[in-house]
Amino acid sequence: MSALSNSNWDRRSVLRAAAGLAALGPLAACGGNTGREGGGSSGKNLVQYFHAYGEAGTEQAIKRYAKDYDGANVTTQWITGSNFESKLFSALLTDNAPDVFEFHPQLQLIESGQVADLSDLINPVKDDFNPADLKSHTVDGKIWGVRMIDDPQFFFYRKSVLEKAGVDVPGTLDELVEAAAKLTTDKVKGLFIGNDLVQTQYPLVWSSGADQLTADNKIAYHTDAVATTLSKYRTMFKAGHLLTGAPADSWDPSALIQGLCAIQWCGMWAMPAMQKALGDDLGIFPYPVAADGAKPSVFNGGWSMFVNAKGKDVDLAKEYVKWLWIDQKEHQEDWALSYGFHIPPRKSIAESADKLKSGLPAEGVKLFNEYGRFENPSWTQAMITAFEEVIADVVRKGTEPEKALDTADKKVDRELKKLFG
Repeated sequence: MSALSNSNWDRRSVLRAAAGLAALGPLAACGGNTGREGGGSSGKNLVQYFHAYGEAGTEQAIKRYAKDYDGANVTTQWITGSNFESKLFSALLTDNAPDVFEFHPQLQLIESGQVADLSDLINPVKDDFNPADLKSHTVDGKIWGVRMIDDPQFFFYRKSVLEKAGVDVPGTLDELVEAAAKLTTDKVKGLFIGNDLVQTQYPLVWSSGADQLTADNKIAYHTDAVATTLSKYRTMFKAGHLLTGAPADSWDPSALIQGLCAIQWCGMWAMPAMQKALGDDLGIFPYPVAADGAKPSVFNGGWSMFVNAKGKDVDLAKEYVKWLWIDQKEHQEDWALSYGFHIPPRKSIAESADKLKSGLPAEGVKLFNEYGRFENPSWTQAMITAFEEVIADVVRKGTEPEKALDTADKKVDRELKKLFG
């Protein structure tokens, strides 16, 4: 299931939601079901929020899991549309707030006391979790969320299209720029990195040999190599080698399947749909090296389950999260492997995942293990937006990279001072 799905994930909407919570009214009925589909007979009730995943069967699966829980009647709000984040943050301010919800590790949620410490749930089985997942959810020695799925993202390509154009699989950013040019025709664009051009913002930095922040939470993205990489994006955009205005964004596999582009940035969740449409003509490669001494990178997206620390029954909510995302391995495996391909965060489940052991899925796992990088919870939504604006200004408007990065520095520094003094 796509980490983005048909909710058309836009991190800027998260910032708008987080920044304007006080101005938002109570959450109206959202999602496809407000009835009690849970199977509990205790008379207790819980509400969980999920964004509407794009893959068939996902909504039914989540509601089926909830129905199996005997400890409470669990209502699932399956939130459609492009504003999952704003609805979630709005609801968290009201009496109708969810008891549990899926999201990503974010320091603001922890600092504001919005999410509960789940260390007591995870510590007994922490050795069975991917250490990188645990690290990305750990702040001040406490674990704040349970990872449900890992979603590595990389470039997908049509083997036959590259072969016909005499293009080798790019190993460097310069080779990717050259490939995008050679593969662009009057009907096909060489490269698709998202309609808003920001979907590769993390590996853009990592493969340039930099990071978003240092270990002591100082700016690390502002380097000459990152500025050079941004200039190369501008070159591709100005030359018309990037697909923009696609019917669906890069989280959806349709652009590559329909022949709108030759290479597309997307997630492993889309692999089954691409394989069904393209068969053996499908290949993948990581974000290529963009600077001397740097390494390729694979961005790991994914979703995690959090407990609302301000909910009506936090202990019951934690019990439910433990039951579903710690104890019920059968449900966890089904969620990770039956609706698109994802890497289970639990080692024991990942090791037994036969669907990921051969062919292209195995190659995806290999790239994930070799080059996978995870989000930093200290890199907040405001900082994400500041860097998105850098990309927009440089690539679309032609602003000098150094000038755009200087502007972002002021915004990021302001946010870092709020969080760390």
